[in-house]
Amino acid sequence: MQILVKNISKSSFWLAFTIVILTTYCTPDKGKNIPDVSDIDMAIKIHRFEKDLMNIDTNNVFSETNALIEKYPVFMKEIYLPKILPALQDTNTMAMFLKSPGIRMLYDTCMIVYNNVSGIENEFNQAFRFYTYYFPERSIPKVVSFISEYSIGTFTFEQDILGIGWDFYLGADYPYYNPAFFPMYIKRTMNKQHLVAKSIEAVATDLVGVAEGERMLDLMITNGKILYIMDQLLPNTPDSIKLAYTGDQVKWCEANERAMWSHFLKEDLLYSTRRKDIRKLVDHSPNSPGMPEEAPGRTANWVGWQIVKSYMKRHPETSLNELIAMKDIQQLLDNARYKPRR
Repeated sequence: MQILVKNISKSSFWLAFTIVILTTYCTPDKGKNIPDVSDIDMAIKIHRFEKDLMNIDTNNVFSETNALIEKYPVFMKEIYLPKILPALQDTNTMAMFLKSPGIRMLYDTCMIVYNNVSGIENEFNQAFRFYTYYFPERSIPKVVSFISEYSIGTFTFEQDILGIGWDFYLGADYPYYNPAFFPMYIKRTMNKQHLVAKSIEAVATDLVGVAEGERMLDLMITNGKILYIMDQLLPNTPDSIKLAYTGDQVKWCEANERAMWSHFLKEDLLYSTRRKDIRKLVDHSPNSPGMPEEAPGRTANWVGWQIVKSYMKRHPETSLNELIAMKDIQQLLDNARYKPRR
């Protein structure tokens, strides 16, 4: 699973290896001012690329692959073949892939878990109603599902495509996740419950873009913006799912907000660019160095989210597009007048 979101080649091609949670969830915030989006028409349908791919006649691979390219021109020519499984551009390799018992077993498993995706489509419909409400100028991406042999979970490509790799959402008990790539703290979270949230994280990351500076402050506020936008698009989704934390980890952050902020200041981390010192505080990690073992990783992102919430509470006239456009991170921090809870 990814550990956050990663750019492949185009600035808008974001990858999100999905992290999901099987433990307790926190209750959504009942005090949110959630807009009524019920009048926004939305009819998301997941385009099942993996079915079309795996149903290719292996006796006629060349012509049927060309037909697949015609049906999914951008996905096949710009994403799947050159970036996800480039070896399949060779006809013989494609035939071997389609006949592989391991690939067939992976595909069959995905079809068992994701035979009926109407519930997922309904979740996407609601999220993209909020997306249309807040970003009416942006188009709704085409949602395309695929299998990648455990290489990519979720991505966006420009504003055109939102890709979902089913093989990253097969549950913590799925026996073929290699522990060298999927340690337990990540594998335990790889399931259906977080599929839509991680997809919306990729969308929000595409909107916000990468941090323009390398200080921890730049990274944590940028990631805080992503979490804030996720919260607006998924207002009824528990924080634990959006954060990929357990319920207890969310509670720990809430109870230790002031202590975390004091730790960042005391250790001179806020303006540090030392990657080895700040990596686990902003990237996926089982823990946050220098904090009690109950502290999850990415605690700086959680604090960054609180700073962004403080800014938006003090400046309610600010639109999400205006928030995204704010590049002066120090000014945002100053104007947020952030005061961590005791």
